[in-house]
Amino acid sequence: MNDIQLSDLKRYKGEYNESIRLSSLLIPGFRYTYLLRLASIYNKKSIKGVIYRFLLRKYSIKYGIQIYPSTKIGKGLYIGHWGTIIINHHAEIGENCNLSSGVTIGQTNRGEKQGCPTIGNKVWIGTNAVIVGKINIGNNVMIAPNGFVNFDVPDNSIVVGNPGNIIRKENPTKGYIENIYEKQ
Repeated sequence: MNDIQLSDLKRYKGEYNESIRLSSLLIPGFRYTYLLRLASIYNKKSIKGVIYRFLLRKYSIKYGIQIYPSTKIGKGLYIGHWGTIIINHHAEIGENCNLSSGVTIGQTNRGEKQGCPTIGNKVWIGTNAVIVGKINIGNNVMIAPNGFVNFDVPDNSIVVGNPGNIIRKENPTKGYIENIYEKQ
């Protein structure tokens, strides 16, 4: 297991060692993340690349998660509940981020915000939240369930509602993002 996979494992189990490695593959979110990381390591035309992409596709259908191996995702990804998670392959996600079921991180095809989001570190994205357009989500941000975000969000904020409203708060993800992966 490489460093990035160990950082993901730490988010699920609070630690990482060989004794919990196999049992962690029983967790659907970690299993998907593990295969995603393997598929992203190998060239898609290599034998391992083909095998890992095949397995990732199988679990994408099984769990309802669609994240391409080319998507830039930092260490410590946590998928709390599987089911209908869609992330555009041009989106960028920072370290220690949580994704809930029903999350869509997508592209806007026209207008001044044409493109995909860039999401900072330590961001919690709630159930059925939609984040679209060429926007920046800051660090230490909570996007509440059912939130719609198509605007920039500053650091240390909570976004609630549809359309989203920004509430500035010191440490908004405390108690929501646990087992943080720290750079060594």
